[in-house]
Amino acid sequence: MGDMVLVYTTFPDWESAEKAVKKLLEEKLVACANLREHKAFYWWKGSIEEDDEVGALLKTKVELWKTLKERLRELHPYEVPAIIRVDVDHVSSEYLNWLLEVLP
Repeated sequence: MGDMVLVYTTFPDWESAEKAVKKLLEEKLVACANLREHKAFYWWKGSIEEDDEVGALLKTKVELWKTLKERLRELHPYEVPAIIRVDVDHVSSEYLNWLLEVLP
């Protein structure tokens, strides 16, 4: 049985987020994704920037992490995308079983 990981990334708008997430689902690199709009504040090229972004929380298994990371880089519109892996220490057995069933 594999381990679950969460992967967090952000997109500049709903269109790019939905396009990338649907592609990742079709390619069976993620079992589920949650999108949420938020305000982002960050340093970029020497100044503080402020933008609306769409955050994506992607749920997958650890064995797909490297492939997912590379595919996200290919699909991502940002020059320097945040692609952050969070290891999941605890998850319900029912959810983990579902995730492992839907992913290759």
